[in-house]
Amino acid sequence: MVRLMSVTARPIPDAPHSALADTVLERITLEYPAAADPERAVGLRAYMKDVAPFLGMTSPVRRSLSRAVLAGVPRPDEPDCTAVALRCWRLPEREYHYFAVDYLRRYVTHCSSGFLPVVRHLLTTVPWWDTVDLLAAHVVGGLVTADRGLTADMDAWIEDEDRWLVRAALLHQLRYKERTDTDRLFGYCLRRSDHGDFFVRKAVGWCLREYARTDPDAVRAFVAEHRARLAPLSAREALRTIGP
Repeated sequence: MVRLMSVTARPIPDAPHSALADTVLERITLEYPAAADPERAVGLRAYMKDVAPFLGMTSPVRRSLSRAVLAGVPRPDEPDCTAVALRCWRLPEREYHYFAVDYLRRYVTHCSSGFLPVVRHLLTTVPWWDTVDLLAAHVVGGLVTADRGLTADMDAWIEDEDRWLVRAALLHQLRYKERTDTDRLFGYCLRRSDHGDFFVRKAVGWCLREYARTDPDAVRAFVAEHRARLAPLSAREALRTIGP
């Protein structure tokens, strides 16, 4: 069962019933607001370009509270992960989204390839680099590792009009190291080398820079061959740690 955003928009996944999610949401909506710092929240919201309101917790405080929220809670199955993520995402404050991202990072191996549409929704709903990057590298990357058939979805995302899906496709191999599909890595970078968005150009350089930790010569050679096509930002980021 799904709800449509518009005639042409993709459907919004419904959160399935989950007793586990009921417990998590009941706890988190008690624990997190009690630790809110309104003054700090103003600064965080400004730093994140007003993408969402904040409660104002520091990361150590948030993580400590998250451990308390999950104390004694069983490991989830895929419907539980779906319910926790979607219900957290419906809450306005950004810290709830961070909780969902951390939760999915921890339990992505409990999810099948059928979970990718849920992640797509998270990537394109209240999107900013703070959630997109972690979802791309840890959750999308984990799903594609488990089911290489999802590379077809990455091939579609890299061509999408949504800059965050493009960024996610570029970054999904960020942690692959020797397992990197270099044809896709370099091919994606070339296909979006002329993209007009800063976050995409930055991602091109970032994924190349990360792969340079594994094969610096391959990245140097790629940049040297295609420097005229790469944005200066992308080339600079790619070679930042290895030099020309």
